[in-house]
Amino acid sequence: MIDLSQSGAVFTLTMNAGENRWNTTFVRAFAAVLDEVEASTGAAALVTTSADAKFFSNGLDLAWVRDPAAHPEAGDREPFADEFMKLMARIITFPIPTIAAINGHAFGAGFMLSLCHDLRHMRADRGFICANEMQLGLAIPAPELALFRHKLPLNVFFETVQLARRWTGAEALAAGIVQATASAEGLLSAATARAAELAPLGANRALYRGQKEAIYGENGVLNGPHGAAWMLRHLDHYSH
Repeated sequence: MIDLSQSGAVFTLTMNAGENRWNTTFVRAFAAVLDEVEASTGAAALVTTSADAKFFSNGLDLAWVRDPAAHPEAGDREPFADEFMKLMARIITFPIPTIAAINGHAFGAGFMLSLCHDLRHMRADRGFICANEMQLGLAIPAPELALFRHKLPLNVFFETVQLARRWTGAEALAAGIVQATASAEGLLSAATARAAELAPLGANRALYRGQKEAIYGENGVLNGPHGAAWMLRHLDHYSH
């Protein structure tokens, strides 16, 4: 479901569950791999990608959300929202540099995952990133809106969350959503090379995480009294 490899100072987390839709089982598998990475010491960086050529992550496991009893392998529905949001907060404040190598479509929760990384590299020729909740008739929770607002320019934020715009790689690069694009064949190697450049910043884990907390955590410096990570950890404080 989630594979982990390491080459030098770079860890590669590969989602290997088809469309990589999010349910409680997937959240917990992802968190367990992050535990392995976080147990390491010294210079390090993390690249997250998908084994599927078409999908980075296709968002929520909607079949399970609609009928959890029919999909017991996906886990208990009740703790999902809290555990998923806390996982996203953990990724935002992860103590080493992180890059999402978006090799296919990233919709909804999959797009959210990519935004939680420090940097995003996207396939240039195919694939969309999109917050498609509006199209699905779903409200975006306030903590998730805060994440999008913190990570995107204002005009891009509105088109993304309110108009459900689908961004190609070239459009996402021009809009500042992603920092680089590459061919399907070159995407992972480019992201890995950039991660290797940034890995020395991860040697001081306390400093690297601490500054992220200053940006995104409680009383974060961006856009209000609380940052996206604090809001994601405290979903119960917001109506949804």
